[in-house]
Amino acid sequence: MNAIKSPKKLIEVALPLDAINEEAALRKRKAPGGYPTTLHKWWAQRPVAAARAVLFAQLVNDPGGERGYFAGMTKAQAAARREELFEIIQELVKWESTNNQSVLERARAEIRRSWEETCRLNKSHPQAAELFDPARLPVFHDPFAGSGAIPLEAQRLGMESYGSDLNPVPVTINKAMIELPPRFAGYEPVGPALVGQRQRRLEDSWAGVTGMAEDVRRYGAWMLDEARRRLGHLYPSVTVTSAMVAERPDLRALLGKDLPVVAWLWARTVRSPSPAFSHADVPLVSTFVLSSKAGKESYVVPIIRGDTYRFEVRIGKPDGQASKGTKEGRGGHFRCILSDAPIPVTYIRTQGQAGTLGQRLMAIVVEGMRGRIYLSPTPEHESAALAATPEWRPDVEINHNPRDIRTQLYGLRKYGDLFTSRQLVALGTLSDLVGAAIVKCREDAIASGKDDGVSLEAGGTGAAAYAEAIGVYLACAVSRLADYGCSLATWRPKDNAMRSGMPKQALQMSWDFAEGSPFASSSSGFLDCCQVVAKVVETALLSSPSGHAFQESATSSAFPLPLSNAVISTDPPYYNNISYADLSDFLYVWLRRCLRSVFPGLFATMTVPKAEELVATPYRHGSAEMAEAFFMEGMTSAFRSLLLRTHPAFPTTIYYAFRQSETEDVAGTSNTGWETFLQAVVDAGFTVTGTWPMRTEGDNRQVGNNANALSSSIILVCRRRLANAPVVGRRDFIRQLNATLPEALDEMTRGGVSSPVKPVDLSQAIIGPGMAIFSQYAGVLEADGTSMRVKAALQLINRFFAEDDFDHDTQFSLHWFEQHGWATGKFGEADVLARAKGTSVAGLQASGVAQSGKGDLRLLRFAELPRGWSPESDRRLSIWEALHHLIRSLNQEGEAAAGALLARMPSHADSIRALAYRLYTLCERKSWTDDARAYNEIVTAWASIEQAATEAGVIGAQSQLDI
Repeated sequence: MNAIKSPKKLIEVALPLDAINEEAALRKRKAPGGYPTTLHKWWAQRPVAAARAVLFAQLVNDPGGERGYFAGMTKAQAAARREELFEIIQELVKWESTNNQSVLERARAEIRRSWEETCRLNKSHPQAAELFDPARLPVFHDPFAGSGAIPLEAQRLGMESYGSDLNPVPVTINKAMIELPPRFAGYEPVGPALVGQRQRRLEDSWAGVTGMAEDVRRYGAWMLDEARRRLGHLYPSVTVTSAMVAERPDLRALLGKDLPVVAWLWARTVRSPSPAFSHADVPLVSTFVLSSKAGKESYVVPIIRGDTYRFEVRIGKPDGQASKGTKEGRGGHFRCILSDAPIPVTYIRTQGQAGTLGQRLMAIVVEGMRGRIYLSPTPEHESAALAATPEWRPDVEINHNPRDIRTQLYGLRKYGDLFTSRQLVALGTLSDLVGAAIVKCREDAIASGKDDGVSLEAGGTGAAAYAEAIGVYLACAVSRLADYGCSLATWRPKDNAMRSGMPKQALQMSWDFAEGSPFASSSSGFLDCCQVVAKVVETALLSSPSGHAFQESATSSAFPLPLSNAVISTDPPYYNNISYADLSDFLYVWLRRCLRSVFPGLFATMTVPKAEELVATPYRHGSAEMAEAFFMEGMTSAFRSLLLRTHPAFPTTIYYAFRQSETEDVAGTSNTGWETFLQAVVDAGFTVTGTWPMRTEGDNRQVGNNANALSSSIILVCRRRLANAPVVGRRDFIRQLNATLPEALDEMTRGGVSSPVKPVDLSQAIIGPGMAIFSQYAGVLEADGTSMRVKAALQLINRFFAEDDFDHDTQFSLHWFEQHGWATGKFGEADVLARAKGTSVAGLQASGVAQSGKGDLRLLRFAELPRGWSPESDRRLSIWEALHHLIRSLNQEGEAAAGALLARMPSHADSIRALAYRLYTLCERKSWTDDARAYNEIVTAWASIEQAATEAGVIGAQSQLDI
């Protein structure tokens, strides 16, 4: 048998995590214009920084490793070479490098260099011609392509890229992202030039796909003009009258002007539950505040007259009651503004099921000369909205998903019910105009000299195919408009702006909602939606190399031949975290109306496929156990298919989004979804060679300066397990863990060749070396002869965060702190725990760790510990006590003093640091913000404290721990 010579890749050895995580979190907080994830809505989208870094490190050979370094290269030289690769990553991950050809070409050159080296190593392999052509990189494939970020970044790094998915929505996104731009690169725009842009645009070279982006804008503007001609009467402006100025002197400068409407703000209504007012529809309002911006405050006041009411907008700071609206406490409970009777959520649901939910106009948002202005509602504007009669509505039943979709509880059972009549008319008109724009674009392209050619689906590149490609991007704009233009969209008072209908991965009921105007200059305006799409096309998408997107289940064995030896990086579904198929129907119904003629096969069904979706949804499979079994079987099958197609010279990288709430035990990373996912990876035949924690969801959960929230993704690095891998017993497995994990843990916390791992990420990162041992074997046998499951292996790995490694006083303190924090607990409980941990309450009091009295006990905070503490003379020094004295010194006296204190107990430094990591993890998971900050501060300052300790020199000799 001829073995493949496969040098370790950089991702199997080291990564500059800090640089990657900083950029990824930054772009998750706020995506800049043109960011790929803004092309079309999808859930759990990977930031390009993470995708670029992972792919580059997956493709580039590590300069050290199993080969004994390059010929003539020392370990120090290899480390220096690795730093050069880190520098490339640090520049590559920046969003500003997206089109920086100097940075990109440097990265591509390193990828080619590594590939050529790998080809040279395998030039004598029998399959060298097939597997190791130095002139051609292997193709890339993501079988769970989702939003397309990973295939796009593979394309950016110079690879021919394939993205596939079972769901037609991400397939459409990937076509727009990676397939269409290279096919129409260099095309000049054919649409009529926009007003005011003729001269400037004629000077453009239309390099890359800028011509396509310009046509998205031009035909989007043409569609909006056509829509205005058909629908303008349904969207009146507001003329400022003398009567309005008399009531609102702030409008005087606008007297006689026509102000375009940005949005109409509505309140849903139900019949009053009070018998005296049962004939009246009363509003369900979550807040009466319209704008909370300083100096621009506006709010609504309900004016009640007997059994009637009206809404009036007022300027200035509202009272505290306005922010509560008519809501009562948490949940969907309200009060009747006429009778003050409670309106429980059960009553609202009954009304909704009976079809008696209504709506009442509460305020109008218009565009003034210096910003947005709020006006009281008028009968004319309410009548204009109610006059709309849609000719088509998406009468598709909303799938029953009891966790993520709640609108059916209120009688909104079909997707058409999630839109007002006027919204349905607007979206239906614009959807039809996508087809009209395709026809016009085709005619314009032919007139410009392009051959008509065959359709887009048939692989065409002529006028017909180009027009359909423009239609795909216009459909993305319509889909974006549907997200903002539904009756689940709301108003954001602090930003004076719209919030989309699906800000979370759910369809949630909204009480007061914002109906944006498709003609407005805002996020709900169609032209703005087209501009967002066009900005992505011209900023982030590529003219080469080629890309391909197609519909296929990841479990399939029918992938095209080029994918038989592909580099694979993928982001599969996360157990039961997101119900992609159920949620994407909301977008699919509009994409289907726009693009069914372009992709008849892709949009053949009324809704997206659900039965095969690899998500553990109990309601779909009958129970949680059956859902888990389905996920396990399907994901294992998918990974086996993936394993058979992955190129043997490269590792596979797999993303898993890990939520903090999934971790039930502070001792380690463990949950059903994670265990099932890892079990599928191992059962498929992979061995895990590394895990990297990455912040792919932003850092808005920071608990303080320099404190990072739990990383939202673990990147698994996997290789094919050896066919002749042996079987070992539990004892041998534990022996290898004991020999490997302490050194790995020290490397992670100190930051050897990589950035130091943050405290909260440590329990995730240690899984890598632990699972590398477990998964390299065909099996690990328990004492009874059964095969060890991943869950049991994770428990053994997580023991390295257990308290057994600490002295008895610290073990007690850890357990007590986890149960009580700094609060007081019962003495009897403390006495039982102390005995179990091999210590005593009296000893704990004597050591200065705890305080006891009147039948209670509590731990002492670091601020309560005395100054002048001497570790040399402490006869019962514990790691707990040493850590908290060090924290007190750092907080009260600074790094130099803390370093001087550490210099007096150098043999305990590693244990002190390990305890700080563990306590940070505990506090962060329990949301003990202030405590987490204290432990994080000492961890982040550790390098400076050690430096200060070195400068102070080792002082004296401390007493032995009481073990």
